Amino acid sequence: MGVSLLSSPEFLRLFLLSLITLCLIPQHVFASITRHYKFDIKQQNVTRLCHTKSIVTVNGQFPGPQIVAREGDRVLIKVVNHVQNNISIHWHGIRQLRSGWADGPAYVTQCPIQSGNSYVYNFTITGQRGTLFWHAHISWLRSTVYGPLIILPKRGVPYPFAKPYKEVPIIFGEWWNADPEAVISQALQTGGGPNVSDAYTFNGLPGPLYNCSAKDAFKLKVRSGKTYLLRLINAALNDELFFSIANHTLKVVEADAIYVKPFDTDTVLIAPGQTTNVLLKTKPHFPSATFFMTARPYVTGLGTFDNSTVAGILEYESTSKALHTTLPMKKLPLFKPILPALNDTSFATKFSNKLRSLANAQFPANVPQKVDRHFFFTIGLGTNPCSSNNQTCQGPNGTMFAASVNNVSFAMPTTALLQAHFSGQSNGVYSPDFPSSPIIPFNYTGTPPNDTMVGNGTKLMVLPYNTSVELVMQDTSILGAESHPLHLHGFNFFVVGQGFGNFDRNKDPANFNLVDPVERNTVGVPSGGWVAIRFVADNPGVWFMHCHLEIHTSWGLKMAWLVLDGKLPNQRLFLFSFITLCLIPQHALAGITRHYKFEIKLQNVTRLCHTKSIITVNGQFPGPRIIAREGDQLLIKVVNHVQNNISIHW
Repeated sequence: MGVSLLSSPEFLRLFLLSLITLCLIPQHVFASITRHYKFDIKQQNVTRLCHTKSIVTVNGQFPGPQIVAREGDRVLIKVVNHVQNNISIHWHGIRQLRSGWADGPAYVTQCPIQSGNSYVYNFTITGQRGTLFWHAHISWLRSTVYGPLIILPKRGVPYPFAKPYKEVPIIFGEWWNADPEAVISQALQTGGGPNVSDAYTFNGLPGPLYNCSAKDAFKLKVRSGKTYLLRLINAALNDELFFSIANHTLKVVEADAIYVKPFDTDTVLIAPGQTTNVLLKTKPHFPSATFFMTARPYVTGLGTFDNSTVAGILEYESTSKALHTTLPMKKLPLFKPILPALNDTSFATKFSNKLRSLANAQFPANVPQKVDRHFFFTIGLGTNPCSSNNQTCQGPNGTMFAASVNNVSFAMPTTALLQAHFSGQSNGVYSPDFPSSPIIPFNYTGTPPNDTMVGNGTKLMVLPYNTSVELVMQDTSILGAESHPLHLHGFNFFVVGQGFGNFDRNKDPANFNLVDPVERNTVGVPSGGWVAIRFVADNPGVWFMHCHLEIHTSWGLKMAWLVLDGKLPNQRLFLFSFITLCLIPQHALAGITRHYKFEIKLQNVTRLCHTKSIITVNGQFPGPRIIAREGDQLLIKVVNHVQNNISIHW
């Protein structure tokens, strides 16, 4: 299943390179905490909307467990696959500086974890704090395999706003009564659009507005006069969402784990792949009152969609606990919010324009002021011919739906791109010739061309290390204009401009914001418009970029950047864990992970009536015994407490 073995000389070359990784890591990274998590991928029966089905989960939880770490921490997450599906996990928004092997997209940075096997994701959180999330990154498994990833500031570093009374993650999702894997499989076979979800969810719960769901409602109990930090995460597969709480104002303070200039709003717009932190100030005196918090889609495309509304309950504590426990919910006052219209692009534009970086001394906006490479990518839908001459497909005019970037619909390889690059065996896996602009320009938002067919291929855009990039992404109206939330792995970027119609290279850059643009990892390409971003390619590896509307990704709206190593040792990708999964047969990964700690310290030891201070491990002479079985993974933390430099040979 995509596992490729290297020749012995090639494997040895990569193995020797991996041995130098310890020398390349600054010593200060070892001073932080190492946090260990274990993810058991298993089937679990879950009931929603009076429908019980077996779903893929992490640790039997839906949504999955919350990961909490601090800026600077190292995170080790062992994923053990107990289901029949292949699996990989993406830590969405983690920059993975020089640790691209831990990013997670299947066949991009790793081979997927096969049934019965395991893998340890190993990365350090550098220069980041805020709300992110994790999710499966293969097929449509992220419909149930997802959860919050909360990065707290370093100890002693406050938020740039008053400390909230309580912090609450609210993760938006979608629920299908059918198996989502069957839904996408059918869509790809027929060439038509997929069946839409049966409900949206807050923290896995559809809420009281759906039939047979009154008891499956997310409820947030609050106290009067307190400030709550709501960590909003859109893990839905195919829909941008409006979110609001009746009779309450929200203060936006963060987007995609980057602090922003605070602003008040009644409604938040959040696309799949995006996160938004808001402060909720509760009313001074409102005992026993209840308010709906609701979300419904923002829709710009022409296809079918889930036109329903998810609701949760914001409930104020009563002044009397006895009263609170005896008074049924239906007798309490219930307030409902008013959300924007489904197609309210005006609100969407105004909301996104309010997002600005703090751009201060503590949290600067390091916007690239000069650009080395300019790129112009068209983003949109198209068609492919039916896979069989005797078949009539359900896409436009009997074709199959497709999607593309610069008219290249990305074909997923069967060998991980990162493996192919670093093993020097890219022939037959990918070609390094992704077009920097459309091969045939046209009126992108005007009358669509007659030819809607896309090209297909596995093409990468190659960037030298530290290249300053400006990328303009242009929506197209080939099969109807539509908003596309584009997510870039491995980087944050600055959103320096956006507009409607066709991007004008001669006029539009004059209006770019190079002072305090919002910095994020997922941005919406406006329906019938364009967005411009800038970033510096300072993270070597292979980095996926794709639409976070899952159906568009399945149709091919994706590409990858190959960022080359720099000249200095600290400008190169770590290799040791990259080798572990993609270059070793999968059965070799079935062992357990064994942890040891070696404290290098001086110890007085007497021999031959002579006492002296010697260097020991854990004060023992000889040192401790290590025991393992064939196939096990060993993690041995060595802490040096002596004046001598030290290294250990196994």
